[in-house]
Amino acid sequence: MVRASPFGKSDLPLVVKVGGSLRRYLPELVPVLSAAPQPLLIVPGGGVFADAVRESHTDADSAHWMAVAAMDQFGWLIASHGLPVISRPEAPDSTSVLLPYCCLRHYDPLSHSWDVTSDSIAAWVAGYLGLNLVLLKSVDGIFRAGKILDAVTSPVRTDVVDPVFLPFVLEKKVSSAIINGSQPDRVRKFLSGEEVPGTRIGTTF
Repeated sequence: MVRASPFGKSDLPLVVKVGGSLRRYLPELVPVLSAAPQPLLIVPGGGVFADAVRESHTDADSAHWMAVAAMDQFGWLIASHGLPVISRPEAPDSTSVLLPYCCLRHYDPLSHSWDVTSDSIAAWVAGYLGLNLVLLKSVDGIFRAGKILDAVTSPVRTDVVDPVFLPFVLEKKVSSAIINGSQPDRVRKFLSGEEVPGTRIGTTF
């Protein structure tokens, strides 16, 4: 189902979370992100690095910080395709990858549990900076009864995002969208303000 970008064209920076499941698409995806008409602050997922933490079955605090460190590892992998890295939550002048470990150790804004993943961390970054957020996933959006939801304005049950994400972005009024990052041309169109399949989240678009 085709839907309009909730943001349209803008010169404001945009927070873009790149899911760990998109690892094999990075060679095609990163050039699209680099060519975006606005600066992007890329928040990495954890991917296989976070999966290793899950398999360790350690305590909640240790697992939380190990998983955040896993995001740094995936961030370096994204950056290896030609992007600079930063370690502070700030609006970039040009597209950059945020390595979140140091800033989260400083602010520690979220609970230490597997209900909080890189989705909610990206949401916190966007809320802290007052910027809009896009989650790039390997799915088209949030589905109900086999159909994609064009918009979500209240929490729904889904495994597309972590349990904390929807209540957080709705409460903090972080305008967000989920689109399929395994389709780099779709990402390019979205960043240019064109209509693409996906799910809008929030009440302010």
